[in-house]
Amino acid sequence: MRYAPWLALALLAPAAAFAAAAPAALHTGQALVVASSSPGNAYDAGSSVIVTSPTAGDLTALGGSVIVAAPTGQDLLVVAGSASVRAPVSGDLRLLAGNVTLERSVGGDLGAVGLSVHAERPAAGSTFIAGVTVAALGGAGGPVTIYGNTVTLGGAFAGDVKVVAADRLTLLPGTAIRGALTYEAPLPAAGLDAAAVAGGVHYTAASYLPGARVSRSLSVASIGIFLLVRVLAALLLAGLIAGLFPRLAGAVVGEGYGRTPRHVVLVTLLGFAALVVGPVLVLLLALTGVGLGLAILLAILYALLVLLGLAYSGVALGVGAARYLTETRGVRWRDAVLGTLALSLAALIPVAGFIIVLLLVSFSVGALLAIFFRFAFAHPDEDPLG
Repeated sequence: MRYAPWLALALLAPAAAFAAAAPAALHTGQALVVASSSPGNAYDAGSSVIVTSPTAGDLTALGGSVIVAAPTGQDLLVVAGSASVRAPVSGDLRLLAGNVTLERSVGGDLGAVGLSVHAERPAAGSTFIAGVTVAALGGAGGPVTIYGNTVTLGGAFAGDVKVVAADRLTLLPGTAIRGALTYEAPLPAAGLDAAAVAGGVHYTAASYLPGARVSRSLSVASIGIFLLVRVLAALLLAGLIAGLFPRLAGAVVGEGYGRTPRHVVLVTLLGFAALVVGPVLVLLLALTGVGLGLAILLAILYALLVLLGLAYSGVALGVGAARYLTETRGVRWRDAVLGTLALSLAALIPVAGFIIVLLLVSFSVGALLAIFFRFAFAHPDEDPLG
């Protein structure tokens, strides 16, 4: 009697518990061809997988190209670059591949996701398909849900059909839907006149392109992001210049702070003249032909000078203001960052901002030229600008 509980448990256990005890088969290889049947579950993996023998249990196939040409007794799962099912599947079918082709019927549910999904036979259960190009030409025995760019329907559908098409929906002649057809698309479906829909058609016009209001919002957001990124880049550059080259930044500020108004005006006029004359000189040298190489070199130097002038203009503003307000003699990176931030905000003012930026850039360019001239040519005690 002590074995009675175990005997009762064995009699009440489902037959599937004993079926699950069947050994699983594992097949791997570069170019794998499975030609022996599997009494239980099977797992196949390879660059190329071809299944030519039946599988009594579940089948899982993984590969670059997978072809299932033999019946599957239970569920089938395929993950591949290209998947083709050419034999019946008694259970559920799950497909994840770039190109999906279904040529035989499915006894359970169908779920397929891929760039291109082509289903020629129906699934007895529910159907879910998502892809760029979707063709469900074999109908379905249960409810159908399809998401795609271009969707084509054909065959007999026993339940409701829901379609979301970004481009268009086409119904082939002879398509019969016993339930309702609910779809969203930019334009009405093509082929509705040659199809039979018993449950009625429910169409929602949906444009997946942004409207005028959304476009304006996106434009404003894009401009805001661009300005924010530009300001952050300028702040980072100013901090690096002040931190890595403090002596040069101090020399640029020294051309304005503590100097006579005449000297400041002359430095600004020198920088403005360089900004105006530089492109003209490059153009004249390029037109002569003989001075083309010199024109290219001068253009590179001019671009570098303008870039440094833009960078040092904010540095000069911040460090000069800090010296005037707090009498700080050194060059601190945070002063350079604050000055660049103030200059970036001032540049947003329609007309006055342009004038402020032009004056500061002209002063920075003139200061850099004066420093270079003094370093290269002038006597240490001689100031070329007075």
